Amino acid sequence: MTALPLILTVFVACAVEAIEALTIVLAAGLTREWRSTFQGMAVALLVLAAIVAALGPTITLLPLTALRLVVGALLAIFGLQWLRKAILRATGYKSLHDEASAYLREVAAAKAAATSSRGRVHDWYAFTLSFKGVLLEGLEVIFIVITFGANQRNVGAAVIGAAAAVIVVAVTGVLVRAPLAKVPENALKFAVGIMLTSFGIFWGAEGAGVAWPGNDAALLVLVPVVALVALCYTVLLRRPQGVRPASAPTSASASASEEVSSS
Repeated sequence: MTALPLILTVFVACAVEAIEALTIVLAAGLTREWRSTFQGMAVALLVLAAIVAALGPTITLLPLTALRLVVGALLAIFGLQWLRKAILRATGYKSLHDEASAYLREVAAAKAAATSSRGRVHDWYAFTLSFKGVLLEGLEVIFIVITFGANQRNVGAAVIGAAAAVIVVAVTGVLVRAPLAKVPENALKFAVGIMLTSFGIFWGAEGAGVAWPGNDAALLVLVPVVALVALCYTVLLRRPQGVRPASAPTSASASASEEVSSS
């Protein structure tokens, strides 16, 4: 794989995670206070940097065959999970992921929470909300960067794609000071699920000893095949318009629980 497809794949995947982190940070900062929000974000970034420093070099030293087998299996698992959720949302069996609604729920919870300080942190709620949001989404970004970069022996290109995604999302969020609700996130997750599944199958098979015809060029066939299968499932499972999902949340708390489990 050349550097450009790797950068674009990592960019799209990391952009989804960055949008979700942005939603949480904006809710904490605009509703509570920015100082504690930035403190939580800074601590989360330090933890993520420590994880990268500890795991990054170790993973890149593993034999390429074993690395591709393990990482391929993990990517296929994650990709199929993303595809499953995207298909369920597209067919009406699961509520669409709405960043505007997620933002409003976070704002409502932030307004209702009491203010308490700990040490140098003036607003502990804003600190923890920002910390957890950035840390959880950041861990997924790290996984994407390390797995794609290590498998292609081009971590630099993967880092460029991830950094570009975070910068674009962060700058856009600062300019509009609102969650990126108009971004077709389910379509992005559908595309990312296809890419993760395809690369997972490709690398896992290579790690198991399969020699793909044309080497990396086989992805030009594998990706469309996975996409076609996913689209066929979407068409076959599509619910009639006006029929609500049986598991649709009926209260604010249920809705919030759904948001946590589906992100």
